[in-house]
Amino acid sequence: MDLSLSTRTVGDRTVVEVGGEIDVYTAPKLREQLVELVNDGNHHLVVDMERVDFLDSTGLGVLVGGLKRVRAQEGSLRLVCNQERILKIFRITGLTKVFPIHESVDEAIAAND
Repeated sequence: MDLSLSTRTVGDRTVVEVGGEIDVYTAPKLREQLVELVNDGNHHLVVDMERVDFLDSTGLGVLVGGLKRVRAQEGSLRLVCNQERILKIFRITGLTKVFPIHESVDEAIAAND
């Protein structure tokens, strides 16, 4: 399975729609996208993971790296995830305390966390 990425702007947020698998093979593609967005001045990101089928530790590392990158610019990174199997990974690793995780893109954009 491959990784699909697309971005769009909603207000002052940049939404990164991710689909497929985020693993050791595809995570570098996501990392490049996040780095490019932050370097281009997009410091408030919403990563939409509704179409993600699989997430491994490499993918988690990329998301944590993206969070550190935006925080260094006084920005934010919110996740959209409503799949129990993916949410379980965030719970087990304790990352639910690190990332604001929302049910929908609209909810993530409207949130003040």
